[in-house]
Amino acid sequence: MAAGTAGSAPPDNSTPRRLTAPTARKLGAEDITASLKAGVSDFLARPLMSGFFGLFYAVFGLVLVWALVWLGKIWMIIPAVVAFPLVAPFAAAGLYEMSRRLQRHQGFGWSDILSVMARQRKREMGWMAFVTLFILWVWMYQVRLWLAIILQDSSFSDMAGFLDTVFFTPQGWTFLAVGTCVGAVLAAVLFAVTVIAMPLLMDRDIDFVSAMLTSVRVVRDNPVVMFGWAAVIAFTMILSLAPAFLGLIVTLPILGHATWHLYQRAMPPESG
Repeated sequence: MAAGTAGSAPPDNSTPRRLTAPTARKLGAEDITASLKAGVSDFLARPLMSGFFGLFYAVFGLVLVWALVWLGKIWMIIPAVVAFPLVAPFAAAGLYEMSRRLQRHQGFGWSDILSVMARQRKREMGWMAFVTLFILWVWMYQVRLWLAIILQDSSFSDMAGFLDTVFFTPQGWTFLAVGTCVGAVLAAVLFAVTVIAMPLLMDRDIDFVSAMLTSVRVVRDNPVVMFGWAAVIAFTMILSLAPAFLGLIVTLPILGHATWHLYQRAMPPESG
């Protein structure tokens, strides 16, 4: 059922009016619990539509791994799979819109959600995509750099050889330690600038710089809660990747819906 309520779509202006970061609330552990419950409720309200976004993401992951094997880029599989969950906020854009409409008791169909997602390319979300892709490029570059420095004498003809070198040699352990530390820093940066910014850009007429600053401020003011939420996401996504990415069909939608509700709890309603 398509929505017929005026003003049911988020703002569609290409030039945002707000150039200052909005205020945010303090969060507690109970906000994570409540957001997860709301995420599950949203998933159960529209399981087929929610599951579609998870299925799309899972299929993309499988195609990515297959392409790397086909191209002979065996060394890229582990860093690509690790980086894969970092782009989940873009896959969740449609889920944010679904939760927004469910929260307002507005009807919607496939065309309503997909059209809202398509309109984001004309707004500030495109700049957020650039920021995310830049950080992912840095991630892949640093993996290749440490691979060349630490494992320079190693060759990988297949996946088994690569895993044997990485997990069962001193050089591989060094590579994993250094790569994990650098990757953790990059992941923390990406999480901090996107966790609130993505749903904020979907919901309000705001520039992407202000959205990122707001997201960083929420993380800075609520470090335990927000990085606890990051740990929940990371742990859930890792478990979901294990069964050939298929766990993402359920977990990605729930986490996407839950992120929307956590954003709602962090950001007070706009005045006026």
